Amino acid sequence: MDITNKQSNPVYSRNDSNPVNLTNDQWKEILPEDVYAIARQKGTERPGSSPFEHSHEIGTFYCAVCGNALFRSDTKFESGCGWPSFYEPISKGSIIYAADHSHGMDRTEVMCGRCKSHLGHVFNDGPTPTGLRYCINGVVLDFEDKDK
Repeated sequence: MDITNKQSNPVYSRNDSNPVNLTNDQWKEILPEDVYAIARQKGTERPGSSPFEHSHEIGTFYCAVCGNALFRSDTKFESGCGWPSFYEPISKGSIIYAADHSHGMDRTEVMCGRCKSHLGHVFNDGPTPTGLRYCINGVVLDFEDKDK
């Protein structure tokens, strides 16, 4: 599933691991409005609105903003929270973390390790082996089927 228009996004690459540092004005020019609202303004999509929530396809999930590999489908699970959930990122550097005290809550925000786009949050109520639940906005995910 291709959520972003990668042709108009000059930083999107599944091979380049160099950090991406653009201004929010530059991101606004590149990204579709719904992706920008979540990735750059730390928004949240409506629960149950992502086609990835119940997807069982085999492959890799990438950052829809920059193409960074984030999660493998074999770490995805049905959490019932309303968003795609994973128990482990694809690599240690693929995700970065920040304390989030917004909306009167204490949470841990997860961002793309390459472009620092907001992805969602991680919680300590996931399955084994990690016990973590990465609750991710589907609009900031791009997916490549293993067979492609």
